Amino acid sequence: MDEALPARDWLPRTAALLLGTLALATAFIAAYVGALHQPRPHDVPVGVVLGDQRAEAVLAAVRQRTNKIEPIEYDDPGAADDGLTTRKVYGVLTSGPDNGLHLATASASAPAATELVTQVLGQAAQQANLPIQVTDEVPVEPTDPRGLVPFYLAVGLVLGGYLASTALGLRTGTAPVSLPRAGLRIAALAVYSVVLGVVGATIVGPVLDIWHHDLPAVAAVGALAVFAAAMIASAVQAWLGLLGTGLVILLLVVLGNPGSGGIYAPEFLPDWMRGMHRWNLPGLTTDLIKSAVYFDRRSTGWTLSGLTLWALLGIVGLLTATVFRTHRRAARARTSEAPTAHG
Repeated sequence: MDEALPARDWLPRTAALLLGTLALATAFIAAYVGALHQPRPHDVPVGVVLGDQRAEAVLAAVRQRTNKIEPIEYDDPGAADDGLTTRKVYGVLTSGPDNGLHLATASASAPAATELVTQVLGQAAQQANLPIQVTDEVPVEPTDPRGLVPFYLAVGLVLGGYLASTALGLRTGTAPVSLPRAGLRIAALAVYSVVLGVVGATIVGPVLDIWHHDLPAVAAVGALAVFAAAMIASAVQAWLGLLGTGLVILLLVVLGNPGSGGIYAPEFLPDWMRGMHRWNLPGLTTDLIKSAVYFDRRSTGWTLSGLTLWALLGIVGLLTATVFRTHRRAARARTSEAPTAHG
């Protein structure tokens, strides 16, 4: 059909699409290579109890030599343990038996981060002529030794939500024609989200035999993540059309995946990207999956709230876009009918 049209009718739109695709691909390369080609960890948090002079002295000496480790002080051992199990720190250093040290880690948070903590503090203890005992309080599953399954599962869930929204937009229009149609779209995406959440949990559970526990929680997290991604994509696409699709790809894929802290802990990422996992959907989903499988439910706080907030914002965005476009269509119809009425 385009070949039959004059070039001035199709060339600008085609050029704009190619330029937009080029920009997204360029951003994808820059974000992934720039963030992940040479990780430089700094300020990796390690807990210590106030008054534990031996542990405090070792951490202070480490901090003077390098910024890779950041001591986080707790008032008592119980608070320090809570910091470990709620994923606020990657390890807790305390005085151990025989005038030595004890390092408790949680490799399920991020194996690369706990390896770094173990290596740096092990060298510091050796230099101080102190024996050190290391225990992994929350280990990753042997079937996921690098701890990457939560990240890859999160990527698939978020991608599934975005693709479902895009498919419905291509089939029925990016903006629903009425509020009842918008309600049907939300309901359809909710059902889809539940199904994909269950499918994801089944794949990492019985099919691939990676996790053997908390699969209902994994399915629930998956459903919420898919629904949040689908709603955000639907809202942005309803307001901005094709441009919204590009924006969604930029947020959820180009920036969201490398900034999720999935491949590396956030402390290994560049400064401009290390806090992204706290608000972007892939990062929130990755963190919530880790909490559901490995950690204390108290660690779900912001991640659960963040995903829920994104889902609600998406619903509101889709509904308001529907109302806006419906009113605009009605106004255009009244304007087009006005000359006929005068005639």
